[in-house]
Amino acid sequence: MAGSDEQAVRTRARLTALLADASTGALSAAGGRVAGVYLRSGIPGLLRLAVLVGLPGPLFKPWWRLHVDRPFPVADAYRLGVQVILPNATETMRRYPQFAAGLPFPFGSVHVPVPGGTEPLGVLTVLHPAVADTVNELIDREALTRLADGLGAELLGLTDGNENAVSWDAEPLCLRPPASPPAPAAVGRFSWDPATSAVRADDRLHVLLGLRPGEFAGTAAALADAVAPLDAHRVLAALREAAAGRPPNAPLSLRARDGTPRVLDLWPADADGVGPAVGGVVFEPGTSASADGAADLLPQGVFCLDRLGLIVYVNPAAARLAGRPRKALLGRPLWEVLPWLTGPPYDDHLRGALLSPEPVHFHARRPAGDRDEPAEGDWLAVSVHPGTDVLTCTLVPASRMDATQEAVPEARVAPDTVARGHAMAPLYRPIALAIALTDAVTARQVSEVVMQELLPAFGGRQLAIYLLQDRHLYLAWETGFPQGFLAPFEGVGLDAHLPGVETLTTGRPLFFESMEQIAAAYPGIALDADEGARAFLPLIASGRPVGSCILGFDCPRSFSTEERTVLTALAGLIAHAMERARRYDDEAALARGLQQALLPRRLSAHPRVETAGRYLPGTQGMDVGGDWYDVVEAGDGLALVIGDVQGHGVQAAATMGQLRSAVRAFALGDRPPDEVLSGSNHLLIDLDPGQFASCCYLRLDPATGRARIARAGHLPPLLRAPDGSTRLLDIPGGVVLGVDPHARYPVTELLLEPDAILALYTDGLVERPGADIDDGIAALRRALATAGTAAGRRGRRSLAGVADRLTATARHATDRPDDVALLLAARRAVPDL
Repeated sequence: MAGSDEQAVRTRARLTALLADASTGALSAAGGRVAGVYLRSGIPGLLRLAVLVGLPGPLFKPWWRLHVDRPFPVADAYRLGVQVILPNATETMRRYPQFAAGLPFPFGSVHVPVPGGTEPLGVLTVLHPAVADTVNELIDREALTRLADGLGAELLGLTDGNENAVSWDAEPLCLRPPASPPAPAAVGRFSWDPATSAVRADDRLHVLLGLRPGEFAGTAAALADAVAPLDAHRVLAALREAAAGRPPNAPLSLRARDGTPRVLDLWPADADGVGPAVGGVVFEPGTSASADGAADLLPQGVFCLDRLGLIVYVNPAAARLAGRPRKALLGRPLWEVLPWLTGPPYDDHLRGALLSPEPVHFHARRPAGDRDEPAEGDWLAVSVHPGTDVLTCTLVPASRMDATQEAVPEARVAPDTVARGHAMAPLYRPIALAIALTDAVTARQVSEVVMQELLPAFGGRQLAIYLLQDRHLYLAWETGFPQGFLAPFEGVGLDAHLPGVETLTTGRPLFFESMEQIAAAYPGIALDADEGARAFLPLIASGRPVGSCILGFDCPRSFSTEERTVLTALAGLIAHAMERARRYDDEAALARGLQQALLPRRLSAHPRVETAGRYLPGTQGMDVGGDWYDVVEAGDGLALVIGDVQGHGVQAAATMGQLRSAVRAFALGDRPPDEVLSGSNHLLIDLDPGQFASCCYLRLDPATGRARIARAGHLPPLLRAPDGSTRLLDIPGGVVLGVDPHARYPVTELLLEPDAILALYTDGLVERPGADIDDGIAALRRALATAGTAAGRRGRRSLAGVADRLTATARHATDRPDDVALLLAARRAVPDL
């Protein structure tokens, strides 16, 4: 077991190194500021961010997990297997409005799939400053492709070729990018308890001192030896003095084992004596933190952040304005020590400065006194200046700003005006909700969008959506509630004394800041938790009641006026989306019934031929279209037919039904393939539906394997030989049906060997946006070679399994609303006994 654990640790370390190398390499290839790798997770269809270089993890947390079906560039790169290049915000907004709404500042990005076996293993992604559409020389696409290909090969090598073993289910590993000279400050933090001589060092100090896990003994002596072995006695003496309340007057200048300068700063415990007696920071001078020492004399506050959000320098003025001593700020993440400078909208400003070459300016209100005090302090004008390795931030009291100063144009705006302007900024994610709702089609999709976008935006954990039907409310979606808790509320009438009912009947939202408030307003009501808060929103579309929405929070909380306004407005958007989705569901049910009636319920069988047909409905629209397939008894053989009527919707389906009936009638008469297509062509022209259709017709003699094929503008079939080789059949064809009454359809003969597989398909299976259809056909050919291994042999994969595998691959790979029809046929030399 120990050996297995050791091997797992080595594999994990190697995996991390591979991801980090690929990400840092991508930074230079794309001229980027931030790079990372998404990998498949243990949850099907979910990608997780494994490594992030150049951006603090908390600033990117909304995008740690992405579903492959989301309209995001990472998902498209993975699903379609193509590079997605977005040079600037204009192109990003045009193609991916939800992604752009979540990152509302100028930037460009590149997303490259990491190839695996049958599907990508993940996506290599880079964010960079925005460039013009015509500027491409900054991005080395070939280098990015090589990095992604190399990473894919290495990942498969780690798992002995098992692509299913390549996954990531942890939080992302956040790394600094390669440093540019001079290197950014390397800062590590520790604490020391003299009673036990125990030293607790953070991970950054381990990295700074070059200590691997398990190498640090965790004592004062070990710390002194690791920091400065030649000055260890000075370090120990300083620790003892600091424990006695007499820390050094100035940071100690020391030397590492290789002569590298190091600085040690110590401070005693707080007056309350809580925690370890001594705290300290180690950093290397010659970097931005020490070089900016001249800023100690500046009247405005100046502090520096590295690209992971760690404070590496603070001048006295910044410490005074922040209301925290310098020793409490250095070496600590910004969001821990200055939380009033983080969260929406400030996270957007920091992300913008990390990705853009332009400085950002904004106002922030500093709490009076300690951060836990509820009182509010003065407004500060904040400027964040980007840098390759560090961000330089300045703080100036807003009331003291010179109105003519161009560096901070927002200073001309009164702080109360800025407050109102920023009050809505924390709610930028509901913008993504509004955009996403326009793409949601079904009631389930609407509910999923609300769960994915609305809950994270407001910090909610529970969601329930009820829809009105026959004056009763029925649960349409729930998440986060105890199992079975909502069952007693199913089907409640509009006369029930419940908040979910009253919010709909009165049209007023109800906000409860604690569970006690709910219990007081509705005595005897069942509650799912002792603590928390709830918001009940009416879903009303154009004056018509649709249902109600319940948002739940784990802790008591207040709802600001702006939050109540936005939630109420969003409830209206949800109601309209739900109303539209309900109409769609009703119409889709009718359309699916029509589709099922038009497609064959079963395929004609023959003891010496195995057939399998699959139909994938489109991802959007009415789930109905013009693709069809059929197998018909023709004399002593079988006729295989596949076709695609132009367009979608009921009209295409109706035309398809008429055409399918005509082809089937011709086939039953055992007419030659060219006559079948000619007759169908004349019929379609006579019907004059304003549509044309492609078709491929094959007449097979099971006894001899002789096949005769004719095509009318349809894609050529694929043939998989018994030895596993596959090829595209070079079959001449005529024009599509319904265009030329004099069209001719040449017939091609071929011999179908025993155990060979013939695949007929429509363009929806192989056509991908932005890619050549020949590439899609080549991919299908490779998939057929893999999926068809030993198909039909006793105890091995059946032809039905092959069809399932190929159609599943098609649904995963394509990103289009088209229908996909697939027909496979295999000849057996000897019937199964």
